[in-house]
Amino acid sequence: MSAADATPILAHDRPLVHATGVSKYFPVASRGIGKPPRSLRAVESVDLTVARGEVLGVVGESGSGKSTVGRLLLRLVEPTAGRVVFDGQDVGALDADALRRFRRNMQMIFQDPFASLNARMTVGDALKEPLVLHRRLNGREAEEQGIALLEKVGLSADHMKRYPRAFSGGQRQRIAIARALASEPSFIVADEPVSALDVSIQAEVLNLMQTLQQELSLALLFISHDLSVVEVITDRVMVLYLGRVMELAPTEELYDHPEHPYTAALLQAAPGYAGARRHVLAGEIPSPLSPPSGCVFRTRCPFAIPDCAKIVPPVREVRPGHFKACIRDDLAL
Repeated sequence: MSAADATPILAHDRPLVHATGVSKYFPVASRGIGKPPRSLRAVESVDLTVARGEVLGVVGESGSGKSTVGRLLLRLVEPTAGRVVFDGQDVGALDADALRRFRRNMQMIFQDPFASLNARMTVGDALKEPLVLHRRLNGREAEEQGIALLEKVGLSADHMKRYPRAFSGGQRQRIAIARALASEPSFIVADEPVSALDVSIQAEVLNLMQTLQQELSLALLFISHDLSVVEVITDRVMVLYLGRVMELAPTEELYDHPEHPYTAALLQAAPGYAGARRHVLAGEIPSPLSPPSGCVFRTRCPFAIPDCAKIVPPVREVRPGHFKACIRDDLAL
């Protein structure tokens, strides 16, 4: 059974987002004449679902494929393999025009608020653009809705005529959130939305996002390396390593009873962890140009056995709703 089977696709209970076997390989230039071309395996055979109104967290070290997964779901990058279905619609089957119209349903909040807004557009113009494009509002209606969006994120009508350079990082991220909401999406990918902000501002923006998600019943894919943030804001958590799913479970259960050695090591390495640090990650994440055979985590796993080099562990259900990719069931983590 795959992780995607955690939420069955039924006519009366269909997940909003359903990805099966999604992979992404990026071509890399060969190292010399006569050398075969290489591929960087950013994401490998990922299955996931996101229900309406659910917050699914995605965690893992840098290079684990978190951001690529988010972009694949929105078709900002084309998958090498696999399928993404959004509310019953195969996203990969949409032509360019249909995809453009479909994008109002799914938006993204990027990590860097300084790069996500057009420096040449006023805040008002940036907000009115999707209102006119996706919701077909006229100028006056777009102006009113733009002001309403700014007020929803804690800003005011006075900010409509200003340019992004006039705002702090936290304010810019609030504007980016308002812009993402402008098309009235049902699904948002938030890619490290507070990591570029000062610590003093992070909590304010997170509280705003959590409030808006609940008020609007948004489905959210929340990508982060900060496990303390993920614990607070998510319903379920997916753990990635070198582009593969290691574990997927309800948030509280995953934090209290991790089943995969990688998850246990991540939790114990997190700031503020109070228990004994029994599982310490050694070395660096391998290159996705040449991932280890078998289990990709085996080169850093203290519990690896010879079979780990031979078997690609399937993502299997070990308890209701709790999945892991590990061939060993005898570990006490």
